[in-house]
Amino acid sequence: MVTEKLFDLWGKKNPAFEKHFKETLIKQYTEYGGGSAESMFNNGKIFGAGYEIYIYAFFLGLYANKRRELSDERDKLGQPIEYWGNLETRKGRKGYPKLREYMFVSLIPEIADGDLIALEKGEIQIKKIVRYLIDVMEEYANYGFYQIKNKTTEKDNPFYRPTGFLDFILDTNKSSDKQEEIIEDL
Repeated sequence: MVTEKLFDLWGKKNPAFEKHFKETLIKQYTEYGGGSAESMFNNGKIFGAGYEIYIYAFFLGLYANKRRELSDERDKLGQPIEYWGNLETRKGRKGYPKLREYMFVSLIPEIADGDLIALEKGEIQIKKIVRYLIDVMEEYANYGFYQIKNKTTEKDNPFYRPTGFLDFILDTNKSSDKQEEIIEDL
């Protein structure tokens, strides 16, 4: 089936992010480049691998239904999507491979119906669709990274609280719900 092949090819990609986020967010809040659960805790890191904050930023953008193009200054996390959440080596951690499937499924509506039909008929190359999915994913994550960055510049950085990242995504989601209610009332 085409979607299974799309998923496999998408999983082999290593999405990009704006380079300046490596120092300001990724290294700040993750045990970027490895390390034990103990060192992660001792260093006050919220996320394990760098892709974990990337996933978080992606969902911020997705929930807000907002994307932002990446600048030309880009970097990559160093690990293809297919490996995200597979490791259960840290004490008390469970793998989360299903999350990759949820991310992929959330991107499928971005593909025009005509493109999927053309793909089935062999009229469009699968590489083109995969590239588009990665571009959309990167733009959602980029929007999310900017939202996180904006919050870190506030006097009382909420991400230094134990539930800061959870509170932020819940508050962001509530704001989106309120905006939708206002629009529906109009």
